[in-house]
Amino acid sequence: MTPAQVTLVQESFAKVAPISEQAAIIFYDRLFEVAPTVKAMFPADMTEQRRKLMATLVAVVNGLSNLEAVLPAASALAKRHASYGAKPAHYPVVGAALLWTLEKGLGDAWTSDVADAWTAAYGTLSGYMISEAYGTIEAAE
Repeated sequence: MTPAQVTLVQESFAKVAPISEQAAIIFYDRLFEVAPTVKAMFPADMTEQRRKLMATLVAVVNGLSNLEAVLPAASALAKRHASYGAKPAHYPVVGAALLWTLEKGLGDAWTSDVADAWTAAYGTLSGYMISEAYGTIEAAE
């Protein structure tokens, strides 16, 4: 990720933060719509899960300027996700639901540059998390 992309992610997320509760609802609704089988990995009451999602996004987005500081938490999160039954194939689906949610939340502020920045951020983190949870990306496929 370039410094400009980090700035775009952080600035765009700041616009979503005020509607974080609604954004989390939209995200999980979209995720369960496109990947209904993953719903079984989540609790019936999603209130706490939605809060955890947004708290994690805040930490990651704020940490993008110093990615090395975020990586230990990302590694632990990836391993927890694997223990819940998450597979490497779930990561692109989650990423697509996240980008879709951001697009809906940002409206006209969702530009191609913002989309590219978020795609780069998610790709960097998800690739790292997959390698941490499952070994090399090639071994996970």
